[in-house]
Amino acid sequence: MNNSYTDGLQRSLKARRNILASLFIKGGSILIGLMLVPIAIHYVNPVRYGIWITLSSIIVWVSVLDVGLGHGLRNRFAEALARGEKELARIYVSTTYAILSLIMGSAFFVFIIINQRLNWSAILNAPSEMSEELSFVALVVFGILCLQFVLRLLQTVLIADQYPSKASFLQLLGNILALSVIYLFTKTTNGSLLYLAVALTLAPAFVLVIGNIVVFRGRYRFYAPSLKYVRFSHTSRLMTLGVKFFVIQMSAILIYQTANIIISQLFGPEKVTTYNIAFKYFSLLSMVFMIIMSPYWSAITDAFTKGDILWVRKTMRNLQYCFWIMAGLAFLMYYVADWTYAIWVGKSILIPSTLSLVVAVYVVINAWNALFSYFLNGFGKVQIQVYCSLGSGLLNIPLAIYLGRKIGIEGVVMANIAVSVYGAVLYPIQYNKIVNERARGIWNR
Repeated sequence: MNNSYTDGLQRSLKARRNILASLFIKGGSILIGLMLVPIAIHYVNPVRYGIWITLSSIIVWVSVLDVGLGHGLRNRFAEALARGEKELARIYVSTTYAILSLIMGSAFFVFIIINQRLNWSAILNAPSEMSEELSFVALVVFGILCLQFVLRLLQTVLIADQYPSKASFLQLLGNILALSVIYLFTKTTNGSLLYLAVALTLAPAFVLVIGNIVVFRGRYRFYAPSLKYVRFSHTSRLMTLGVKFFVIQMSAILIYQTANIIISQLFGPEKVTTYNIAFKYFSLLSMVFMIIMSPYWSAITDAFTKGDILWVRKTMRNLQYCFWIMAGLAFLMYYVADWTYAIWVGKSILIPSTLSLVVAVYVVINAWNALFSYFLNGFGKVQIQVYCSLGSGLLNIPLAIYLGRKIGIEGVVMANIAVSVYGAVLYPIQYNKIVNERARGIWNR
């Protein structure tokens, strides 16, 4: 039995085991996420929940401050393991932890200064009397998220080693703890935006602290971050690929997160709740699809590093079948959407059928793009994605505002669909060029 066949078989078996485990684990997280929506809405009311969604959409911009280091670590760590360079893998882990800790610590210090001058009521289109409360909530949430982004590197390491189910388990524990705390708050306190924000952010951070301690003292002891292994000279290797992922990540935030902000400004915070209910409903499918996809990024890196293109092609064919099944289910979900909303969040919040339709289309297009971008990310060939992301990010906000004013909430989503079309066309072309060894110039970068 040749090494290529053996490696491919082991790679596939490992991916399938992780998919099966992740379906149960992520399924639990998805269920908890669905339970959190009606509980949170009734705890703070639809308007305040919409304010929280919009605020968190802005605060999550802190994630761009990692300048793609997390994704850079994911590929470099997987490459080092594929070549058996364990010490280099630890250097990558230690250096990334060190750099990201410095970045996030500095960001929090700067935010403390800037936050005093921000009028959050105006930014979120919220009642003026909430300005002081929102300022404090923003400060607390920003600080916790800065901590989270450093601690989440543990999940990056697990995923890079083709164990996404273990990374998902940490997320599940965080969601369980958050749900438990919020439920406790509903029984012991009046609706508080601060309590809601702390429960949703601090609970996952606490789980990640424990996870880092347990994992890096156990099986991953050899890869545990250590000042002894910090090599800032290796930053360029992490950043060369990381900066490209940073641009892609920045564009994703411009597209995904600004929708909440634009809707809040154009139509009010309550409409953010309406949009997010529809988005969370149809995102169930994309979540399941990403569970299936998640083990393959690093597996593709391993296969590409070892020149096992046959395994890559076979895997893509199988995943395309999964995509078409998901696309069919998306439109089935559309036909039962009104009935599902009524059971899930009650009849007091009405979701237009047109909004459900455009969100369904948006989710399907994103899944198609993710299918090919995961393979390209695994190859480390992301230059086309960078250019598409730049174009999409720059065009999205003005187009979303224009269509939002002309059409309504649906127009904001339609803008997101329009700027996603570039990737839907170009990513499959690049993938085919690479696996058929015809990629030249920008197609091979």
